[in-house]
Amino acid sequence: QVQLLESGGGLVQAGGSLRLSCAASGDGISRYDMAWYRQAPGKQRDLVAFLPRGGTTNYEESVKGRFTISRDNAKNTVDLQMNSLKPEDTAVYYCYARRAYWGEVYWGQGTQVTVSS
Repeated sequence: QVQLLESGGGLVQAGGSLRLSCAASGDGISRYDMAWYRQAPGKQRDLVAFLPRGGTTNYEESVKGRFTISRDNAKNTVDLQMNSLKPEDTAVYYCYARRAYWGEVYWGQGTQVTVSS
């Protein structure tokens, strides 16, 4: 069991930056594959960035070169650094955790990111 809490969302102008943080509690994220997803109004929830346990990152094509996912196992946090933001990045961003080997999936409640033109 792990609880996930996102923070760092807000309103930003196009071209600006935001850093989202996901704070985990109840279990250590070193046991989990971690990811960020996003969901725009009327659309499905899509994978943005994936950071498997002990593995290498994977990004949605549209955010490559602009977004960076990272984890700090000591602080039990996963961050998403978002640079050069575009209006099409506007969405609710969700932290995701998948327990290694057991496969249990957990979601945060999401944090709103709005990019204005």
